[in-house]
Amino acid sequence: MGTRFLLALCLVLLVLSCEIQGLPQDEPASPPLLAQVKESLSSYWGTAKAAAQGLYEKTYLNDMDEKIRDLYSKGSAAMSTYAGIFTDQLLTLLKGE
Repeated sequence: MGTRFLLALCLVLLVLSCEIQGLPQDEPASPPLLAQVKESLSSYWGTAKAAAQGLYEKTYLNDMDEKIRDLYSKGSAAMSTYAGIFTDQLLTLLKGE
């Protein structure tokens, strides 16, 4: 077992000590492909975001917003009332009164 360990250690050290040399590369004339893709995606995102914001501001209706808020408050009040009734009925059923 000691010789296998020593052999494996020597192989690992040999691999780690080897220096891999590739072909010398010239300076890239244009930015890398990943940078170009990132830049184009961010510009598309900015354009889409601006268009969505413009549509939202164009179609924003103050009266409709108030109606939606009123409907939500009435609906949530009704749901809390019915949830309380359901809880009371469930507790009564479980207690057996």
